[in-house]
Amino acid sequence: MPTTDAPADAAGFATDATDALHALHHTAELRLTAQLLPLLAEADLLDSPANWGSADTAAGAFRLEPVRPGRDLELLTGWMNDPEVAAYWELAGPAAVTAAHLRAQLDGDGRSIPCLGLLDGTPVSYWEIYRADLDPLSRHYSARPHDTGIHLLIGDGTNRGRGLGTTLLRAVADLVLDNRPRCTRVIAEPDIRNTPSVSAFLSSGFRWHAEIDLPEKRAALMIRERALRNLL
Repeated sequence: MPTTDAPADAAGFATDATDALHALHHTAELRLTAQLLPLLAEADLLDSPANWGSADTAAGAFRLEPVRPGRDLELLTGWMNDPEVAAYWELAGPAAVTAAHLRAQLDGDGRSIPCLGLLDGTPVSYWEIYRADLDPLSRHYSARPHDTGIHLLIGDGTNRGRGLGTTLLRAVADLVLDNRPRCTRVIAEPDIRNTPSVSAFLSSGFRWHAEIDLPEKRAALMIRERALRNLL
């Protein structure tokens, strides 16, 4: 199961940025200073994937759309109860289980954004785009500022096992790098037992970096470097 729900105590500067924004909202006389500007820049933790546009892939036009629980909860609950998904996400159960997982992100500070992945307008996948450097994951590897992490599941079993994961992972990594210029690496940590997932990451330009022990799983730390983008 992904780890982004937990708060990231390593992100002290993000807390400062949030405090700065609160001050701007509640203190009309506050003046911008050279010291405050960097904090305000960090307050924009993760540009919304809603504005990232689409990517042309061999499977069709792909785009990310932030989840709206009132519209998407039933669909996502069905996906989470698929045995192949539940084995790794551990969110099987009634809609309230999925809703709580989504709410932890939607009520947060924006460092993790749950999204549907649409192919030619049809939802086929679920994604979490998150700031890996501000996530508990950062305690388990040498994080760099603006590292951006991704979690993925293919929702319909008929779409699995035919290379779609590889296609979509490459598309999403490209969207991240195109739209987050300060991000130099895209990070992932699939369960090491999930061989199809690990294989899809390797086939989409990610490199195997290390095996890491996370609280709920042993994971393969996968990294896609901006510097190697045109070589992989």
